[in-house]
Amino acid sequence: MTILVTGGAGFIGSNFIIDWLSVHDETVINLDNLTYAGNLNNLSSLEDNKNHIFVKGDIGNSTLITRLLHTHRPRAVFNFAAESHVDRSIHEPETFMQTNIIGTFRLLECTREYWRALERDKKTEFRFLHVSTDEVYGSLQSDALAFSETNRYQPNSPYSASKAASDHLIRAYHHTYGLPVLTTNCSNNYGPYQFPEKLIPLIIHNALAHKSLPIYGDGLQIRDWLYVSDHCSAIRTVLEKGRNGEVYNIGGLNERANIEIVHALCEILDELRPITTNSLISSYRELITYIEDRPGHDRRYAINAQKIETELGWRPTETFETGIRKTVEWYLKNNAWVEQVISGDYRQWIEKQYV
Repeated sequence: MTILVTGGAGFIGSNFIIDWLSVHDETVINLDNLTYAGNLNNLSSLEDNKNHIFVKGDIGNSTLITRLLHTHRPRAVFNFAAESHVDRSIHEPETFMQTNIIGTFRLLECTREYWRALERDKKTEFRFLHVSTDEVYGSLQSDALAFSETNRYQPNSPYSASKAASDHLIRAYHHTYGLPVLTTNCSNNYGPYQFPEKLIPLIIHNALAHKSLPIYGDGLQIRDWLYVSDHCSAIRTVLEKGRNGEVYNIGGLNERANIEIVHALCEILDELRPITTNSLISSYRELITYIEDRPGHDRRYAINAQKIETELGWRPTETFETGIRKTVEWYLKNNAWVEQVISGDYRQWIEKQYV
């Protein structure tokens, strides 16, 4: 038995593969193009695991995808491959269109042809699981109900628009061709191996370097925060129990304003890595700096995860308090990983975006 995972060297994809191989004795074909956020060091713990096979390549390469499908004959395809950072999508939207829309289309086309040729029993069992985001639903008012699977799509950034388009392609291939698909829309993930352009690892890294902690606008933008290992277990549950053609929202049940996240991180860092007495500051909170809000910044996201709980019996196991402490502890213990991924290009990007 084999599965194909695209984007498996990224943050969520690498966590998923590690999680999968901890509970399954099943080969994983890991396809990743190793762009700036893809990092094989995320998977160093699997270096001697014969069930992990890495292939460098693009989901837009139809010849490669076809060869992998027919050579390894997976029972499922998990599509994690995506450009996913809103800020980058504002400055470099075409990259997001190419990967998230055209790449998904070509992956679907190759998968459809592979699936059509499968024997009846394998054809029935096969699934294409597409990992998406809550950002496709747009922004919520403070008193609005959380996003459910029936919410209208209202994407507000090039990133979320490209993911919305990919979600529509998944739906279309199911209804037009009968391709057995599952779609998950998750809230903000956090945890180990997250590239430090995202809020939580960025704040941890900057705080430890005594650099400013940039906060967009008033910092009151609200997100639902999902610990990455909970997300991985939810995806496994959707594959095992989810109904063909359905969409499942995955949330952490932890709505927090961005400034609350930063305060929590500063508090934990003050405890675990206290500032020395000869420093110019006494608490990491003193590094907080408010900067101009980014264009089109959605005010609030919130996930209604009732469907996945009621139908499939899944709930997150981590609270925000337990998950955020685990995350800080991981980054403190793995500073070498952080330094390895922070290249000159990364530093130039941070200066361009926040300074």
